[in-house]
Amino acid sequence: MSKLWGGRFKGKIDEQFDRFNSSFAFDRRLFEVDIRASLAHCDGLEAAGVITRSEAERIRSGLETILKRGKLDPDYFDQHPAEDVHSFVQARLVQLIGDTGYKLHTARSRNDQVATDLRLYLRDEIDNALSLIKKVQTAIVDLAEANLNIPFPGYTHLQKAQPVLFSHYCLAYFESFRRDRERLTEIRKRVNVLPLGSGALAGTNFPVDRNLIAEKLLFDSVSANSMDAISDRDFIIEFTAAASLIAMHLSRLAEDLIIYSSSEFGLIELSDAVATGSSLMPQKKNPDALELIRGKAGRIFGHHIALLTTLKGLPLTYNKDMQEDKEALFDTIDTLAACLSITEIVLRNLRVNPARATEAASTGYMNATDLADYLVRKGLPFRMAHETASQIVLYAIENGKQLEEIPLDKYGEFSSLFQEDVYQAITLDASLSGKAQTGGTSPERVGEALNRAREIL
Repeated sequence: MSKLWGGRFKGKIDEQFDRFNSSFAFDRRLFEVDIRASLAHCDGLEAAGVITRSEAERIRSGLETILKRGKLDPDYFDQHPAEDVHSFVQARLVQLIGDTGYKLHTARSRNDQVATDLRLYLRDEIDNALSLIKKVQTAIVDLAEANLNIPFPGYTHLQKAQPVLFSHYCLAYFESFRRDRERLTEIRKRVNVLPLGSGALAGTNFPVDRNLIAEKLLFDSVSANSMDAISDRDFIIEFTAAASLIAMHLSRLAEDLIIYSSSEFGLIELSDAVATGSSLMPQKKNPDALELIRGKAGRIFGHHIALLTTLKGLPLTYNKDMQEDKEALFDTIDTLAACLSITEIVLRNLRVNPARATEAASTGYMNATDLADYLVRKGLPFRMAHETASQIVLYAIENGKQLEEIPLDKYGEFSSLFQEDVYQAITLDASLSGKAQTGGTSPERVGEALNRAREIL
């Protein structure tokens, strides 16, 4: 296949460099959006009088034939080697309709062509990611509702801290993913800008109506500066940044579930559907699905950093370094989609151990803060109440008692403010129901939060 740029050269390209230079092995993924953009560009050329109606009809027919063949025959691409997807489409078009096919490239460059393809492709993939996140959120809400009033230990520094409801814990991740959806929705707006018509960098000499093309491709607007439009890969970096945050949230959730499902904690049980065993140790049930999600987060982070590193030193406008944006973007998209899908499966098959969770939420002096707050309600300044409660916890530890097991007369040795009602104040139910402010873990607030979550979905 002759090169789109071959006319200026006398010598033949080195075969090894030709392979090194080619991106068709991976940018063929842009095939369908390249056809879509080319069809819209054809309409623009026809409307501007650059090509005739007859020529436009032949070009459109050829492009649609190529699209059908590409969809139906997986070997279609390998049968026709090319430098890139744009070269492939043009060569197939000329093969089908003759020299008229060459007219399609009037008023465009591969520079604005690939920028347009990437935006079209990423726009679709953002929509898919939004759908996958919503499925994870729905699974979270379903899990929370199925285990609505089960107490659960809350941790700071991975040390027992205060009891919460398991449903409250679930909704914490719902909020993380809500922000992720908001970010992607905002990024989509900046993706949805048409660069086609910017040419190689300076624009085009032909009166093609860019707004017409934008309308046909469902772009919200056209780019304001041709040099910026060709240079810009911010939209990809924004996406990989957002993907990194999503992956981080998925990884944190995976880490939680790995810990909580361990035999030492036993708070939840993972389904056999998302676990594997050991080739040596018969008893093992390994949380491989979650470990892979945790591991693949680093892969997504790496792509984000790689893109920043690639682009940081590039002068305006297009440089071949930018070919490196595609594999990083594509793998980020694929990895993120897989992690989201597997997370939903994990959540759909997860079982909580209510007895173990309640026991864990009731021990370890997780009601010590409630003890301090009891003294505050009796009039003691919080710092003094904290000190008193700390001394009582130390006494309880040294004497092998829970706070509920300490006699009232012993409480009286620490403070004269203690009365019989202290025991009611430090029950598990009192601890949970007392957190009744907006965002708290009381059953009433969690119920309201679940209703809001359903409304958001």
